Amino acid sequence: MSAVAGEDVVVIGGGFGGLSTACYLADAGANVTVVEKNEQLGGRASRLVSDGFRFDMGPSWYLMPDVFERFFGHFDRDVSDYYTLSRLDPHYRIFFKDGDQVDLVPDLEQNKQLFESYESGAAEELERYLEKSQRNYEIGMEHFVYTDRPRLRDYMDLDVLRYSWGLSLIGSMQGHVEDYFEHPKLQQIMQYTLVFLGGSPTNTPALYNLMSHVDFNMGVYYPDGGIGAVVDGIVELGSELGVEYVTDQPVTEIAGKRGGFAVRTEHGEEYLCDLVVSDADYAHTEQEMLPPEKRQYSQEYWDSRTYAPSAFLIYLGVEGDVEPLAHHTLVIPTNWEPHFEEIFENPAWPDDPAYYLCVPSKTDDTVAPEGHSNLFALVPIAPDLEDTPEIREQYRELVLDDIAENTGVSLHDRIVFEKVFSVDDFTDRYNSMQGTALGMAHTLRQTALFRPPHRSKKVDGLYFTGSYTTPGIGVPMCLISGQITAEEIVK
Repeated sequence: MSAVAGEDVVVIGGGFGGLSTACYLADAGANVTVVEKNEQLGGRASRLVSDGFRFDMGPSWYLMPDVFERFFGHFDRDVSDYYTLSRLDPHYRIFFKDGDQVDLVPDLEQNKQLFESYESGAAEELERYLEKSQRNYEIGMEHFVYTDRPRLRDYMDLDVLRYSWGLSLIGSMQGHVEDYFEHPKLQQIMQYTLVFLGGSPTNTPALYNLMSHVDFNMGVYYPDGGIGAVVDGIVELGSELGVEYVTDQPVTEIAGKRGGFAVRTEHGEEYLCDLVVSDADYAHTEQEMLPPEKRQYSQEYWDSRTYAPSAFLIYLGVEGDVEPLAHHTLVIPTNWEPHFEEIFENPAWPDDPAYYLCVPSKTDDTVAPEGHSNLFALVPIAPDLEDTPEIREQYRELVLDDIAENTGVSLHDRIVFEKVFSVDDFTDRYNSMQGTALGMAHTLRQTALFRPPHRSKKVDGLYFTGSYTTPGIGVPMCLISGQITAEEIVK
């Protein structure tokens, strides 16, 4: 008999962390209710549906398929029971703003030839880099991601020393990549995934070279129907396990303690329970839902954190096709350091942005009306930037002009649907601290045991899950966070 069998649990927030926690706890016998602020489940993985177009508003890359397989496998299910996958070819396309264009593809030999064309010996170095990346991934995932080590003493044992020997634990990604490749474009190719972690080459630990194994060796996939189909699959799984879902109920207060909580909402609803898990923004939960004496951290603590970028997003439905864009397309300045500086060092709207274009209609003809294309542009920007209608309009023009200049795709006269989403929207829709699109960045001082804990130190029976906790940012990491939180509760 599980320790939580028969316990009533409320999970606040229906993002991937909350949905995952709910499934694990329901499987352990708890009576679980997910209470979501917005009109749909998925958290930042919301969907925008209008005028025959369907957009994934948040995550759009399906990486680390092993994590999803392991998640569904825990419940004796297969991914294919809930959604189907298509492997993308190319994985993604890069337009460098000096006119150069490259495709990264599923065939490693082709990628090695591409690298060799830029730098003599780079093919061999890519193979060596990926061997290191694979080792970091396999050891890191099993012994440092799935195994939570929330206290310093958890690292003081022989197993940790044995498994960590040889891992890239010291230094930045920039220094690590420079050890293998001299050509700046090859360095950029190996580092673009840092955007998914909310960091820059200079502030992200070298350990995260493991993302290159994910990218080059494991592949990039598209779940048919988009990331929203993955949300639907996990929600369906939760329903099969007995999870109940409530939407359109913003939580305003967590009152009580273990065995006697009352979770109250803006609309006057009250949910009584034995345990509470918050997948809402960690800072918002503590600062807005709890009285001062029950908060683990002060406002000063949250203000002092390094946050992952916010984003300037334009969702576009356009007439005709958008050749030569691929499903995933990156547009990168020859020198991208000023853009990172404008995110982390001197916050400002980037004059020469690096950005990402997603065109799911290249793969999925259900996301746009016939004869039309569905795409969005995402520019990473500093959190907490001033965000006004005038700034948005000016920046919209800058981005559309930049797309036309550097990819050859002119969109201005073909737009039939458009929506802009940026800093203030992240704050309003997701109660996001400083309007970050992702959470706390993965800097050295905000990784592993330096992230906020899953279990509240001040309120017995209150737990946290999602991107602020370990293992961190990204859909796969939030799924794992749900498992870790559930295990902590049962334990």
